[in-house]
Amino acid sequence: MTASGAHPQVQAGLEGVVASLSSVSFVDGAEGRLLYRGYDIHDLAEGSTFEEVVYLLWHGELPVRAQLDALRRELGEARALPPDVLRMVGALPRSADPMDVLRTVVSALGLYDPDVHDQTTASNVRKATRLVAQFPTIIAAYHRFRQGRSPVAPRPELSQAADFLAMLVGSPPDPDHVRALDVALTLQADHELNASTFAGRVTAATLSDIYSATTSAIGTLKGPLHGGANEGVMKLLQEIGSIDRVEGTIRGKLSRKEKIPGFGHRVYRTEDPRTRHLRALSRSLGARAGDLRWFEMTKKVEEVVTHEKRIFPNVDLYSASVYVSMGIPLDLFTPIFAVGRISGWTAHILEQYADNRLIRPRAEYVGPMRREYVPLDLR
Repeated sequence: MTASGAHPQVQAGLEGVVASLSSVSFVDGAEGRLLYRGYDIHDLAEGSTFEEVVYLLWHGELPVRAQLDALRRELGEARALPPDVLRMVGALPRSADPMDVLRTVVSALGLYDPDVHDQTTASNVRKATRLVAQFPTIIAAYHRFRQGRSPVAPRPELSQAADFLAMLVGSPPDPDHVRALDVALTLQADHELNASTFAGRVTAATLSDIYSATTSAIGTLKGPLHGGANEGVMKLLQEIGSIDRVEGTIRGKLSRKEKIPGFGHRVYRTEDPRTRHLRALSRSLGARAGDLRWFEMTKKVEEVVTHEKRIFPNVDLYSASVYVSMGIPLDLFTPIFAVGRISGWTAHILEQYADNRLIRPRAEYVGPMRREYVPLDLR
């Protein structure tokens, strides 16, 4: 309530509220466009690599060859976890949610980083490099430990996508899978002030360290309304079971007003532009494996929902079948989202540090006013 007694307008979920100036990425909801530093996501997905996108998000320009080679070298050299942290990963419960593991280990990494309290730009870029490099190692190492196997040491000469898959499966990865994962990481690298990015920026705005800000972002991404939606898509497909059951099942859920994961977006009013690439990857990987069931079921779900509700697919719908086609376990879908999004989180955190103001919004108070206090013995 204002001083005059009027109630200010409240935007539930901060929908449509501009909370920051940023040059990292732009989401055009009306036209269905996504730009990283001015570059169209279609051009980057088709012609670039994830490492190039990391450099672009951090520095504002695409790298020349020498700059890209230097970043790849730095990422490769930083990919191994500190020995104490690797032992900690091995001691965690085998039944833990991998997102909880990622959140916990990232928090612990701050204890071993000699630059953790150095807030200079150069130091923060070094820490961002370590975070981007080590996310795949954490996830792969935990997955190996929970299978009763030893973790696979990173190979610095490999790309982020290739080394992640190699550490995960313990053998040289399929080149088609490497390219598919590289594209997926690029598509998920950044998306303006999504919930997890905003959470990271709020923490960074207090001038807390980059590990704390990243931990905040991970906890936010975990939610089923954010990064966890791609797991929901696969669980839905498994529940349906076969393509002949898709239409009846989806129509039934819609009639009961159940939310269908993988559809709708707070900003886009048309198809999420990232869907085009994941749809194509889902089809091609399924065809190559000789099993188009998940792609065809997903496509049928898309047809029914868009016809009935005019709600368009988002990035989560086809990413589920892409990951399944690569043999990736369901509970690693959201951690892989984080492997890509850490590049955007760190870009936003660096931007927040560079021009900081504490983020402190207000709430519209709707509780009682001027209640009379009654001492304890008289209540």
